[in-house]
Amino acid sequence: MTNYTLNIKQKSVVAVGEVDSLLEELLPSRSVVIISDTNVDRHYHSLIERYPHILLPIGESGKTLQTVENIYHRFIELGVDRSWFVLGIGGGIVTDVTGFAASTYMRGLPFGFVATTLLGQVDASIGGKNGVNLEGYKNMVGCFSQPDFVVCDVTLLKTLSDREFRTGLAEIIKAAIIADEELFCMLESCDFSRLKREPKLLREIVFRAIKIKAAIVECDERESGERRKLNLGHTLAHAIEKCSSKLNHGEAVAVGLHLITQLAVERSLLAWEDAHRIDALLQRAGFVLESPVPARDMLAAVSKDKKSEGRDIHIVLPESIGCCRVEKMPQAEFIKCFK
Repeated sequence: MTNYTLNIKQKSVVAVGEVDSLLEELLPSRSVVIISDTNVDRHYHSLIERYPHILLPIGESGKTLQTVENIYHRFIELGVDRSWFVLGIGGGIVTDVTGFAASTYMRGLPFGFVATTLLGQVDASIGGKNGVNLEGYKNMVGCFSQPDFVVCDVTLLKTLSDREFRTGLAEIIKAAIIADEELFCMLESCDFSRLKREPKLLREIVFRAIKIKAAIVECDERESGERRKLNLGHTLAHAIEKCSSKLNHGEAVAVGLHLITQLAVERSLLAWEDAHRIDALLQRAGFVLESPVPARDMLAAVSKDKKSEGRDIHIVLPESIGCCRVEKMPQAEFIKCFK
């Protein structure tokens, strides 16, 4: 198997390839503690049992400050100090929590990830954002801290349900809309029902999506400009997730992409033909584009989005497939667009 690697700001190595050989190459020779969850342990216990480990509860309900506090207590019991390395093995929730706990314990321990979901491989584990939810609001408490490495082995994705696999597809489609029309065309020609069983093609798609995010993070690590483009569709998606548990993250992102694409057409930024291609690809990937949340509730949640600045909010709008722009807009004006 060919390994693909790239660096982010000379701090973090992202490697797509075989997990055992990559860990042998990247994992430092020091004491290691693993953070994972019970579902990953069920599938890959032989990977997790190699070191002392902490298993998190499954799902967003466990992505809290209380969970992080429990990790701190377990670190103390194990004698973890600054000579240790923290390895998060799991999906986006595990890597978000692991990165935050490692970055804040003893003012920061080195850490790395093995991403075991498609969403984690192409988005959640890449870029140095770590955090937890607060009162139902996504990632309201967190930090920017780059992992030493991220390992992405697409053979680990074979245990995912079709729904969980599809949630990562939404982020790949988002990445293509932002910066890679060729990737978008590749996805248009994909047989999504077979993609999970075609590791060569899947590795290429995953690596292309990672390159898009890595390039943006490289020039704007702390989301002061260009990195805001990665929030395409997410302002509305996070609001939907706050108001309803019916959709997972990728499903909410798909709805957010559809809604923001329609807004771009209404503002004469995006051609109707491109909007139709975006909707068609999302639907062919298996997404329903209708929000389960009443507009009034969704827009009330938007007003508390962490990307807000005073009464303004930064909105990402597609101009064509492969090109987006960021607009600073009064919240009231943005909300009015969807009433």
